[in-house]
Amino acid sequence: MRILLYNIRYATGHLKGYHKPFPFIGFFKRTEVNLQRIINFIRSVDPDIIGLIEVDSGSYRSRKTCQAEEISNILGYNCIAETKYSEKSLAQKVPILNRQSNALLTRERIHDNTFHYFREGVKRLIIKTELEEAVIFLVHLSLKYRHRQHQLEYLHTLVKRTKKEVIVAGDFNTFFGSRELKLFLAASNLESANIENIPSHPSHSPHRQIDFILHSPGISIDNFYIPDVRLSDHSPLICDFSFKSSVAEERFSAVTP
Repeated sequence: MRILLYNIRYATGHLKGYHKPFPFIGFFKRTEVNLQRIINFIRSVDPDIIGLIEVDSGSYRSRKTCQAEEISNILGYNCIAETKYSEKSLAQKVPILNRQSNALLTRERIHDNTFHYFREGVKRLIIKTELEEAVIFLVHLSLKYRHRQHQLEYLHTLVKRTKKEVIVAGDFNTFFGSRELKLFLAASNLESANIENIPSHPSHSPHRQIDFILHSPGISIDNFYIPDVRLSDHSPLICDFSFKSSVAEERFSAVTP
C-alpha cells in the first residue's frame, strides 16, 4: 500500500508570486490553478491513502468548494475533512480561517472515523480513521514547543488504546528536529518511516524535518522517498508499506500444499 502525506498550504502555492506584490499576498489568492497541479501530481503518484494538511474546505479562495472533496471526486477516493480548530476557538469566527482544515482520503473501506481535539494549541484537530488493518491518525501540531509536548502526550494515550496497527502522520512542526519525538516514539512504540531523516521543509531548499509518517512495529516500510515537488512550502512524503502479518500469511500459503 502507498500513503502520501502532503501539507498543501491550501493550494496557495510557494515562492513565485506568493510574496508579490506584497508579503504573503499569495495566501489570499484564488487556488484553482495550483490545486489542479496538485491533483495531477497525486494522480501520478497513485496513493491508496492521502493525508492532506492545510486544506481549504470552502472559503472564497477555493470558490466555496472543499479542496479535499474536489480531489476525491476527481480521483475516486473516500474523503474525511474537518476544520483544524475546536468549536470554541476564535478562529471559527474568522472568515478564511474557519475553512482551514485537514483531510484524510482513501480508496480503502472506512470502518470508522472520529475527530479528537488537543487541549492545547490553536490547531487542535486529530482525525482518527479506522481501516481494515490499521488506524490512521492525522495531525498538525502547534508552533509552540510546550504545546507540542502536551499534544504528543495526549496523542500517546490515543495510540496506546488502539488495538490495530497504527500510522500517525502529519505536520509536527518539530523545529528542533526529530529528537523532539524521541520520548513519544519510545513510549508509543512507533517508528519513523523516514529512517534517513530526510528534510521536507521548505520545499525549495529543504533543511527541516517537520513532516512525519510514524508506524507501529507490525508495519513494514518497503519504500520511502520525498520527491522534489514545489507546489507548496512543504515537500510531499511518499511511503510504500505492507503488514508483516499479511506478508507472513502469504508466504505460508505459498509453501503449504
